[in-house]
Amino acid sequence: IKQKKRHMGDTKHFCPVSLKENFVLYPGLQEYAAKYKEKIYYFSTSEYREKFLESPEEYVAHSEPLQAPPLRVCLLGIHGAGKTTCAREITDKLGIFHIQFEEYLQELILPKTKRKVGPSFDEDHEDDNKIPEELEDFSQTMTKTETEETKQEVELTDEEEAIKANLKNNIELPPEVLDKIVPDWWKKEPFRSTGFILDGFPRTSDEASYLSERGLCPDVAVYIQVEEGDIFNRLFPPRLKKWKEKQLKKKEYKKKVKELKAKKRV
Repeated sequence: IKQKKRHMGDTKHFCPVSLKENFVLYPGLQEYAAKYKEKIYYFSTSEYREKFLESPEEYVAHSEPLQAPPLRVCLLGIHGAGKTTCAREITDKLGIFHIQFEEYLQELILPKTKRKVGPSFDEDHEDDNKIPEELEDFSQTMTKTETEETKQEVELTDEEEAIKANLKNNIELPPEVLDKIVPDWWKKEPFRSTGFILDGFPRTSDEASYLSERGLCPDVAVYIQVEEGDIFNRLFPPRLKKWKEKQLKKKEYKKKVKELKAKKRV
């Protein structure tokens, strides 16, 4: 027995209300289906189904086809997998935005912290090479302004503290903080009409659930899988170079302290 052919609506199996109001292609469910003008439409929630039935003409095509949203990609992978390098090349070719999630968080608190935070950045600001107070008068490298800046204490908001904890200790951001950051990339310009590659988010199952619960669906999620040896060869040389530079600075510091002590004795 041949089944009767179904005539799908303008958005096929995607929810027309999600497309109209959130500019997102969100898959509809059969249990939330409705028929309008001999065409079947699927909806992501029962609320959206009722909203469609109240004023269906707002959500269907008229003289022109419905506009599809731009490309939105989530690019995933462990540290050193090459996500940022790949993302930059793709965004240059497609003309969409590149959002590096961790870098974006750094920019949000940078006006107060004055420097980037996190394990790799904290190493660059250790006090190992700080001139002892009793020798500061003889030092030509530390200005009054720099001394005052180090003594300033910056108060962060609860939201900024959560971002700092995420960057320093990898503590997950609560949904109320994500709500102030992530939805704008789907719903506000210039991202809404241009599209983007979101580099480094989501990183956990909870963050992936957050996107699903908010109806923020990427068109593609790409996971870059890399061999451990390749990661080592990529990350170790710059880390070794950085370590050598740090050891050289320590050597110079000890030499400077020795010279300052000699001047003070004189």
